[in-house]
Amino acid sequence: MKSTSYYPVIMTDDVPGTAAFYSSHFGFRALFETDWYVHLQSTETEHVALAILDSHHETIPAAARAGVRGLLLNFEVEDVDHAYETCLKGGLPILREIRDEEFGQRHFITADPNGVLIDVIKPIPPSAEFAAMYDASALPG
Repeated sequence: MKSTSYYPVIMTDDVPGTAAFYSSHFGFRALFETDWYVHLQSTETEHVALAILDSHHETIPAAARAGVRGLLLNFEVEDVDHAYETCLKGGLPILREIRDEEFGQRHFITADPNGVLIDVIKPIPPSAEFAAMYDASALPG
């Protein structure tokens, strides 16, 4: 299968509120908008997209109509410290304070209004132990 696009879809009971959250705090804008679905695209990076869907919409099989659970979105950014300060100033909950990880990330974790975790990351060089686990092409420069 050759994919031509990929983006997560967050199922929620509050489509407009969730879309507004990602637009306000993470720089998305709506490319398509109805009361039951919003397709968002990053204002800075064209290939970064996210969609918001009413969890009770008829296109979803009845057995799966529920809010999102157990989801972690990763946003890799150029300046994680600036993103951290922006999220703090914006009143977002900080569930994991900003820190460096030996596996090769400087990051912090916040959450959207649905409880979806958002991990904001800047890749950093991993420790020697973790560097050995990476394919060479995946190591940060």
